[in-house]
Amino acid sequence: MENPSGASDEELLAAAAKGSERAFGILVDRHQQAVRAFLRRVAVNRDEADDLAQETFLSAWSSAGSFRGGSAVRSWLMGIAWRKAKSAARSLFRGMARDGAYEQRALLEREEGAGIEDRLSLQKALGGLSLEQRAAVALCLASDFSHGDAAEALGLPLGTVKSHVARGRAKLVEALGGRS
Repeated sequence: MENPSGASDEELLAAAAKGSERAFGILVDRHQQAVRAFLRRVAVNRDEADDLAQETFLSAWSSAGSFRGGSAVRSWLMGIAWRKAKSAARSLFRGMARDGAYEQRALLEREEGAGIEDRLSLQKALGGLSLEQRAAVALCLASDFSHGDAAEALGLPLGTVKSHVARGRAKLVEALGGRS
């Protein structure tokens, strides 16, 4: 690959599967911000989200050869990130149950332009959503994924994603004192 920076995601992933660190680095540069933003919206805290993003890209590097197409590389990466977030949440909840430590933790990255009261209200409202609803809302409303792309990334049926987004949006509007 002569000019990897101009290559498509699929071409870069194929080159990475053959061992091209440069091609994979370009993929990371292209998608790192979106993966981190998604994980910051669904993970328990910001530091964990950054760790999960690193784990996502390590998994993507080691399984680059398993990508079969059928979805966008971005959706494939978000699917890996989603599985990492679910696994981390299960581990956290098991640990909390085992240790009896039920402390409140931040649920969403700080949103640009929002005041502290708005951010706290949004965090509290997001806390009322299930993990799957939070993920669907984060992808479709905050990351501009189509419902189909979100369904692919989350491994859920399209109708389920649409329901999660609609119900999640309604719960957020209600919790934030608005009308749906």
